[in-house]
Amino acid sequence: MNVPLFPLNSVVLPKGRIPLQLFEPRYIDMLTRCLKEDRGFVIVLLREGAETSQVADFYDIGTYVRIIDFQQLDNGLLGITVEGESKVSVVRSWQQEDGLNLGDVECLISEAESDVPERYHELPSVLRALFRHPVIKDLGMDVDYQDARQVGWRLTELLPLDKQEKQGLAELQDPLERLDRLQNLLEALEGES
Repeated sequence: MNVPLFPLNSVVLPKGRIPLQLFEPRYIDMLTRCLKEDRGFVIVLLREGAETSQVADFYDIGTYVRIIDFQQLDNGLLGITVEGESKVSVVRSWQQEDGLNLGDVECLISEAESDVPERYHELPSVLRALFRHPVIKDLGMDVDYQDARQVGWRLTELLPLDKQEKQGLAELQDPLERLDRLQNLLEALEGES
């Protein structure tokens, strides 16, 4: 599958939503094409550098997203909300003359469904607390707090972790391994405060 790549300093995972502001011509053209062709694009995490850089160094595991809403913002920029559909691997990437990154991607195998084990009972509570924040509430995401995948994905997106940590969590294919790592990270964060 050949798709546009959108390097960001944020991670989005399946069923996750993220608001974006578009102002660069390359991304407004991408948005127009995606809407016209009813297709999405892939969000990949930047290894380093700014989101507006012409040259981007990004990780090769990202998420295929679809546009679920768009509107003109008060600041004159175009605002969109995207929702993650599936994790993908970027097999090959290149850049168009206008600076838009494109790539050949393959969908990763869906993670196995699993309930949240009792030993991770705190994680859904932490996620519920995060979902009370107005910005997150406004995204209108539905979460199954019993689903280990969804709890792990949302915590990966929302917790204040460094980029490499988020990418490592995103790349895991075992939802229980992700919960285990998140539990350890939360305990470390609590220890620092």
